[in-house]
Parts: sequence; structure tokens; C-alpha cells
Amino acid sequence: MNPAPTLPGSDTALQSALSPRAKLWRHALFMVLLCSGIAVLLAVIDGGGLPNKLIYSFSIGLCCWIIIDGGRHAAAALYSRWRQRRGLAALPFTVFVGWRWIAPLMLVGMLAGPVLGTMIADALTGLHSPGLFRPGSTGSALTLALTVFGSALAFFALSTMERLANARALAEAAQRQAAENQLKLLESQLEPHMLFNTLANLRVLIGLDPPRAQAMLDQLIGFLRATLNASRVGTHPLAAEFERSRDYLALIAVRMGARLQVALDLPDELRALPVPPLLLQPLVENSVKHGLEPKVEGGRIELRARRDGARLVLSVRDTGLGLEGASAATAGTRFGLQQVRERLRTLYGDEARLTLESAPGAEGGALATVTLPIGP
Repeated sequence: MNPAPTLPGSDTALQSALSPRAKLWRHALFMVLLCSGIAVLLAVIDGGGLPNKLIYSFSIGLCCWIIIDGGRHAAAALYSRWRQRRGLAALPFTVFVGWRWIAPLMLVGMLAGPVLGTMIADALTGLHSPGLFRPGSTGSALTLALTVFGSALAFFALSTMERLANARALAEAAQRQAAENQLKLLESQLEPHMLFNTLANLRVLIGLDPPRAQAMLDQLIGFLRATLNASRVGTHPLAAEFERSRDYLALIAVRMGARLQVALDLPDELRALPVPPLLLQPLVENSVKHGLEPKVEGGRIELRARRDGARLVLSVRDTGLGLEGASAATAGTRFGLQQVRERLRTLYGDEARLTLESAPGAEGGALATVTLPIGP
């Protein structure tokens, strides 16, 4: 079985969705909006003093946030380290979002946060605030009420965002894993299909010309070794894909002889571009089997690569019987074409396509064109 090939972005989707830096910025933005809203509310109630209200609101909010959210992360790190020392599996961070972990931190944050925040704000403004826990003080009661409300709102909002982000990341990871499994299945089906077609060609040649059949068998051994090794990776350079196609055509040339002419056109600047392995192989097989072999005089097959902006265009053209000239006996099930389309859809979605049409010009034949994006 092939190892699951790496799809574009599959190794970073979960990490990017759960990036600590991204979560930090998202939490910070929420806290800025929350503290600004509380400051504006206090300014409206008191009839002014918005700058000082902003300083006090941000000081208290920041202290509460550090105690609650920072304490949560610290508790998660310490508890995970404690489990690891005892040989237990580490827990995902989503475990530390519930009330079991948050409630004690919220209590500490709502008691200590306003006191520390007020002290910081007094130092910044030069003002002297009354004690927050002084009985009968309207300002103290309002500050504590807003602190409790803001802390609870921040907890519910931030924990909800984290849960949604975690669920979305897990869903994306599951979707990508399913795509990788599908791709692995497609490639595992393609390899024996290619092998059976090659062995069928060898069987025909054994009855006609044993010495040439032996030469073809030697060529087949080297070709299969290189091809099967290439199929064990998710991508390989376009130059390697052209080399595998060249090897296959050399294998077919042992039997077809002068009836087969080959032309390969791969610009140097495209040689290193990564492409899925065995991408051109089914198209080349299709051209040989349905276009060139049934034609008495044979013909030419051309493999070309070119760049069209941000897209890579690969074409396989033959001068065989063409789409209309292929008989029902040679038409087959078009298995290879179906596999190429399925692999392109799995890897690139709507960003890639395969077209099959009659080749232009007087020579006729068929033209298969693969278009896919360049880069991840």
C-alpha cells in the first residue's frame, strides 16, 4: 500500500487553524472592543471623562484577561507536563475550556483584576480611586458589576470562538484525510492497470518474436522498478514524469519498432515543478493503445509542457486513428482517463482539468490536455 500522499496544505491546515498567535490576536481584538465599549458606557453615565475611562477600563480588563486566560494556559501546560511525567497521554487544549478550569480563575480574576487594574490606572493618571470593595460606594459597585459582566462575556465569547475554531480545524483535517485516502485508492488502482497493459503487450510479442520479447522484458523490469518507486511519493519533478513516459515509450518501441516516433518538449524552467506521479502515464497508454497501435503505419506521439500564467499545461498528442476512428474493440472503458480526472479533482478541485479532443491539423489523431495550478 502507498503511504498517503501529501496534499497541498494538508500538513498545515490544522496547525494554522489552531495557531496560538492567531488566537492571541483574535482575543486581543475582542478585549479592545469590550474595554472600549465599557469605557464609553461609563463616560455616558458620568457625563464625560472618556480618556481616563479608557485607561481604567483597559487596565482592569487587561489584568482580568491575564489572570483568567493566562492562568488557563499556565494550568494547561502544568497539568499536561504532570501527565507526561507519569506516562499519560497529553490532553488537547479544548479540555481546559470548560467551567471546571475557568470558574476558579474567573473568581480570582474578578477579585484581583479590578484591584490591580485600578492601581495601574491610578499610577498612569495620577488620580486616586476609592477602594473597590468599600460598602455603599456607587462607583465601586458599578465597577465590580461591569467587571463581572465583562469577564463572563469575555469567557463565553472567547471559549465559543475557540470551540468553533477547533471544530472547524478538525472537520478540515478529516476532509483532507478522506481526500488523501481516496487519492491513495486511485493510485493503487492505477498501478496494476498499467502493469496489466504492459504485460499484455509483452504476451503478444512473445509469440511473434521471442528475442525482442526478451529485450522488452529487460526493459520492463527497469521501467517497473522506476515507476513503482515514483508512485510511492506524493509528487515528483515534472522532469521525472517525462522520464517515466520516455521509458514507457521505449518499452513500446521494442514491439512497434519504426512504427512509433516520439517527441518530447520540456522547457528547462519547468523541469523542477512538482506534479503527481503517473499523471501522464495513462494518457500516453491511451494514445498508444487506442490511437497508434491499431493504425497500420503507426504514427507519432508528442508530449509537451508549457506555462500559461500561473498554470501548467501538459499535452499528449498522437497522430493515430483519432477519437472517431477508434473501433469499439479498442475503445475500452477509458479507465486511465477516469483515474486522471478523479486524481485531479481530489488534488486540485476545480483548479485542474483534463480535456480530450481531436488533434488539429491534417495529421489528425487525438489531443489530451491537462491543466493544473503551479505551486501549492
